[in-house]
Amino acid sequence: MAWDRIEEYEGALIQHGPNNNRTYLMKLGNSDPVKIVEYLHELCVHNAYTKAFAKVPNAKAGCFLSAGWNIEACVPDLFGGVSDGLFLGRYYDQDRRIVEPGHLEALCKMMSTLEPETPHPLPESLYARKCIPEDTVKMATLYSEVFERYPFPIHEADYLRSTMGTHIDYFGIWEGENLIGLSSAEKDPEYSNVEMTDFAVSPDYRGLGLGLLLLSQMDAEMYEQGIKTAYTIARMRSKGMNATFIKAGYHYSGTLFRNTFISDGLESMNVYYKKLQ
Repeated sequence: MAWDRIEEYEGALIQHGPNNNRTYLMKLGNSDPVKIVEYLHELCVHNAYTKAFAKVPNAKAGCFLSAGWNIEACVPDLFGGVSDGLFLGRYYDQDRRIVEPGHLEALCKMMSTLEPETPHPLPESLYARKCIPEDTVKMATLYSEVFERYPFPIHEADYLRSTMGTHIDYFGIWEGENLIGLSSAEKDPEYSNVEMTDFAVSPDYRGLGLGLLLLSQMDAEMYEQGIKTAYTIARMRSKGMNATFIKAGYHYSGTLFRNTFISDGLESMNVYYKKLQ
């Protein structure tokens, strides 16, 4: 599979390609927002992408909004604990703005009925630890079993090993030598935030609250590392993952419409955040 490419342009970090049929401004950095808005538009028109997506500080969002972008989510103090982060979308196909039926109603019901809770202890046969480079083959195997498609090449051990060496901490739950649960904390030390993502639990071990336990461990570890704000972009259709973040004390902050190709189609994603410091 040819993955969506990640490139630097004028100091910004951008992912784009046909897998998600979009551009994604992952990090604006110190680049000129006006130039980036123009470049993202050119990419979408030239490649017939149907959505442009961006994560930017509130103070630099003006030129995006004036160019027709919409605010889909807002995370308070995402950048350095002082500047709000906006998740913005611009649509080149209006069908991509249609939310999957029933999921927003289900989300509202969950938010009204669920409360933060403490994770249940692991059964005696299971144990949890941070992953190391020697684990990456098993990690890639588990991700391949759980996700047929994904926006990043987490099915590849080399990718996992490379990101583990730079900016991502991976956390696993094991039964003996078998990896049965996995998640990742993608850190941005420059802005003191972290994305809690890439949750996968082997089908035979679901229903044990392993996602909540993994998230609790990641929250504690990121706190110890001095990270101020955690957030996630969770699949709207995954009731379990939405419930996990609500139970962990995360706050819902918006929905990214038809944003990401996960398994068998484009899915809307919910944004949650939590202050760690």
